Amino acid sequence: MQSERLQQWEDRFYQWLIAQDSADAAHDTNHINRVVKTARKLAEAERAELAVVIPAAWLHDCVAVAKDDSRRFQASTLAAKKASQLLTEWAYPVKYLPAITHAIEAHSYSANIECHTLEAKIIQDADRMDAIGAIGIARTVMVGTSLGNPLTYNEDPFCYHRKPDDGLAMVDHFYTKLLHLKEQFHTQAARQEANQRHQFMLDFLKQLEREVIE
Repeated sequence: MQSERLQQWEDRFYQWLIAQDSADAAHDTNHINRVVKTARKLAEAERAELAVVIPAAWLHDCVAVAKDDSRRFQASTLAAKKASQLLTEWAYPVKYLPAITHAIEAHSYSANIECHTLEAKIIQDADRMDAIGAIGIARTVMVGTSLGNPLTYNEDPFCYHRKPDDGLAMVDHFYTKLLHLKEQFHTQAARQEANQRHQFMLDFLKQLEREVIE
């Protein structure tokens, strides 16, 4: 697909998205824009099909499901179905729809669906990149605040002697999920960036522990 035509489609995706309600502040249009930007960079580096990657990135969270919603593990499947419906209604080239649907469905951490295409790996990498580093810390606080969780749990705040539970405190989310993501990136470019962001989170936790404990 020519870049000029793809840009026209992106304008349509964006206009549709800004008219929707987001599940929470951490999954707003700013999150979408960051994922699209990262996905584009990874796709260009890996020579992936942009006609699959770009719509999948724009629409990967097109169904809003809050973090504390019982349907959360189904969010990516719901989004994949919704995206396919929208793209069909908009007459997006049908040959790309199966790959877009799979990329959206497989991007979710909680869904635990294996990526079978390069484009799906890129969407997953781009979305998970936005969960770590400085932006990952900020989003953890945003979501934790919306759920009414404290920053740290009063007993063993940094999970040395208990099982982490991110229903108890924001910091626990690092130990249940964020610190495990570094080894799950697929593309070389994503792995390099993930290593830097992972180290930033470790430094943050070390500094936070010093300020909280000492």
